Amino acid sequence: MAAPLHFYFDFISPYGYFASLRIEDLAARHGRGVAWHPMLLGVSVMKVMGLKPLMETPLKGPYTERDVLRHAREHGIALQRHPMDTVMNPLPCARAMAWVNRHQPQRAAEVAHALYAAYWGQGLDLSTAGSLLPLVGATIAEAAASDEAAALLRSEVDAALQAGVFGSPTVVVDGELFWGVDKLDQLERWLTRGGW
Repeated sequence: MAAPLHFYFDFISPYGYFASLRIEDLAARHGRGVAWHPMLLGVSVMKVMGLKPLMETPLKGPYTERDVLRHAREHGIALQRHPMDTVMNPLPCARAMAWVNRHQPQRAAEVAHALYAAYWGQGLDLSTAGSLLPLVGATIAEAAASDEAAALLRSEVDAALQAGVFGSPTVVVDGELFWGVDKLDQLERWLTRGGW
């Protein structure tokens, strides 16, 4: 099998949620798997790039609100969380993913989908490791609160930055970056043609 599509995402990103619903089918059409990588927009956007959070950016924030709701309606995607709702602390979810990637990689897609569906699809607050328990089970929920998971997430975030990832979602395939759910169609053409 060809190298996987490296899918970088932050659970607080609605666009990451939208892309997560399509990435596996896209990869499968090209004989590839998906490697799920948590990243943190708070690090890439605010600390590294020095920008405001998207929803707090004048003009762009209100546009994004409309765009997210429009995308969900167009594609029939469940969305119980409003883009302007208070953003959760993404660390428990991201740490859970980092731990799963190390210890139970075969469950990465399952865990990512469960957490995304709960946060965006059901509007649940997943700001604590305990809130993950009914979604991913005791082992992963407890691991999300561990020092090991924190260290694993730091490594994932560092690796994402080294790869040039700054936003969610980003797909890296064969060294080429595609940022945004709106780039998935271009990614499909890239894979079909073998690049250009």
